[in-house]
Amino acid sequence: MRGQFPGKYGKKPLAKAAPLPRIARTPIKPGTSLTRAFTLVEIMIVVLIIGILMSIAVPSFVNARNQSRISTCIENLKEIESAKEQWAMQTKQAATATPAQTDLVTNYLKAFPTCPAAGTYTIGTLSVRPTCSVALHVLP
Repeated sequence: MRGQFPGKYGKKPLAKAAPLPRIARTPIKPGTSLTRAFTLVEIMIVVLIIGILMSIAVPSFVNARNQSRISTCIENLKEIESAKEQWAMQTKQAATATPAQTDLVTNYLKAFPTCPAAGTYTIGTLSVRPTCSVALHVLP
């Protein structure tokens, strides 16, 4: 098998490739640039795609922000309720007693929480849970 084909390593030598034909080039006009740019249609398609993506993303973002505000407000209401209970046990108050905001902040809260949706908190009596003025911000 080894001596059947002439050439190096017993293989046939490759045929030389024919030269490639020259491509005729049009001469460049004086004052023109070689840079290329996007067409108006291409730019409009990109803007359209971005608009479609934004129409999908923005409502999701707004919904997530609202859910975050609701959960933060509910956590604040739980903190107020816990501080009320601690105040009542330490000061031996009846269920009809209502603590003032200053009673809770001095010993049981670092600072009185604020609603992230600009609502106001009502502390109420010990038998009533604290509430927020915003409609969906309610303790479960």
